[in-house]
Amino acid sequence: MLLVGFLVALVVSFYLLAEVSDRYFVVSLDKLSQRFNMSHDMAGATFMAIGSSAPELFVSIIALVRPGDHGEIGVGTIVGSALFNLLVIVGAVAVVKNAVIAWQPVIRDLLFYGIAILGLYYVLSNGKIESWEGILLIATYGAYLYAVLKWRKWFNYQELDEDPEEEEGEEKTGWKIIFKPLDWFLSKFFRKPEHYMSNFMLSIVMIAFLCWVLVESAIGISHILDIPEIVIALTVLAVGTSVPDMVSSVIVAKQGRAGMAVSNAIGSNIFDIFIGLGLPWFIKSLITKEPIEFNIAGLDVSVGLLFGSVLLILFFLIWKKWRLTQNLGFTLILLYILYVIWEIFRVYLPDGAFTEYLNM
Repeated sequence: MLLVGFLVALVVSFYLLAEVSDRYFVVSLDKLSQRFNMSHDMAGATFMAIGSSAPELFVSIIALVRPGDHGEIGVGTIVGSALFNLLVIVGAVAVVKNAVIAWQPVIRDLLFYGIAILGLYYVLSNGKIESWEGILLIATYGAYLYAVLKWRKWFNYQELDEDPEEEEGEEKTGWKIIFKPLDWFLSKFFRKPEHYMSNFMLSIVMIAFLCWVLVESAIGISHILDIPEIVIALTVLAVGTSVPDMVSSVIVAKQGRAGMAVSNAIGSNIFDIFIGLGLPWFIKSLITKEPIEFNIAGLDVSVGLLFGSVLLILFFLIWKKWRLTQNLGFTLILLYILYVIWEIFRVYLPDGAFTEYLNM
């Protein structure tokens, strides 16, 4: 019975995350970017990426401060989410919108994402994290924001956006009918679109609460079913916390802003490492005045996968001449599915057995 309760909480949290992102969060971000007269790729790499990465940040904080040794949940969620963002979200954008994107902001984001991966490997390689290492990650994110602001002046490029697609009227059919009471519940909390600032702040609070439910439910499920927490983090939590990224990216891609969607996916990964991990690590080490100890099994493999995904995306985009196509999208999504299957095999097979299995 307890397992059913955890599963229901998990499903409801996933749905509410998607709805808050779709109906309130993306709209508020769009209004904010217009208010500050931001270009699409700049808005995607900053406001949109920071806001839609809030779940990963809160999961990381909650997992770190929660009693017990759950630090791997935060790292696992962000590593799994990073691969999901690059492969599935960029893939989904390519499936829903055939478009040519400007290469300059993509190069910028992939460059800083590569730096973020190196930073992650550096701070975790010795098994402990000092407060100054958290500051280093946070400061590097500041450098990324500065580059975002100056990039258009340095490289003088134009956005290659297309006309938005016509949106069909929403029909409350199938699973949407089941969750209709939850839609009514949300409508009682959020205000009309013109109150975008209050809706934006409320969205962040709502996302934080839902992430707490996600972490507690995931830990409960892992204990009941005797599934390693790292498996739950790399798969279920990684996908669940990436729901806002997925929804917001697909929405703006359909609106003809595919470049903004890609910047959001990569920018979210940069935020996840520099702030989603750096900020909680800094806060906890500052409070405890002791280094945070980690035992991240397979760190080299995780970093290799992240770097590999960067090179893969870059190769495909250059090969396609910076055009997003459906074939590219389905290929990226398939690669993520294969990664999940591989990760489960790697965790569950005994030491050495996975290598023997691959050599059969």
